[in-house]
Amino acid sequence: MKKRILIPAIAILLSAPIWAQNSHAISLTSNPVYHSNCTKCHGKTGEGRFMAGPSLVSGKATALSPDELRSIITKGKHHMPKFEGKLSAGEIGRLVDQIRSNAQQK
Repeated sequence: MKKRILIPAIAILLSAPIWAQNSHAISLTSNPVYHSNCTKCHGKTGEGRFMAGPSLVSGKATALSPDELRSIITKGKHHMPKFEGKLSAGEIGRLVDQIRSNAQQK
């Protein structure tokens, strides 16, 4: 009887980090602005793409201040294009809030 309870409990505990990562991804990918403008480089889940955009759910990205994130999205940086004039201030603000919420959830 104990084996039946133990196996599902272990499976749940081992999958908990996966759930945490997916909750970060959901906050970004539920935003249609992210889906339309960011997935090509940062991936559908925000975890980045090899030889493209970096992860937006990593510690490095979430450690940036809201002003730094807003500046990068607005003015671009390195290979990242600028979105000034393409996205409204509200759309950029929502992206910043969602990236920052990943830092608060960790």
